[in-house]
Amino acid sequence: MRFVYAGLGLLCVALAVIGIVLPLLPTVPFLLLAAFLFANSSDRLHNWILEHNIFGPLIEDWRSSGSIRPGAKKAATVSIAAVFALSLILGVPTYVVVIQAVVLGCVLVFIWSRPNG
Repeated sequence: MRFVYAGLGLLCVALAVIGIVLPLLPTVPFLLLAAFLFANSSDRLHNWILEHNIFGPLIEDWRSSGSIRPGAKKAATVSIAAVFALSLILGVPTYVVVIQAVVLGCVLVFIWSRPNG
């Protein structure tokens, strides 16, 4: 079972890395899940993610206060706006744009309603 948890944890890290670039894929929740899975599978991987220069502070901010750093909020906002603008430029069907607007708007409200880390 430890190998399954470790494998799932690595998958979550990979998804978090992809989420840094793609706004529809959340980064911090995948990192939190990876930390949980590593804690139940490998001390080495758990310590690695907590001590990681980029991932560690994000996990610690969320664990300690449920906060997101202002830089991460700004980066998420810019990437969300870019994806939405790209959809408009490419002429995506109206119903897709409406769905995107609702979902991405909710994501932005959530992100900006969290305290600053």
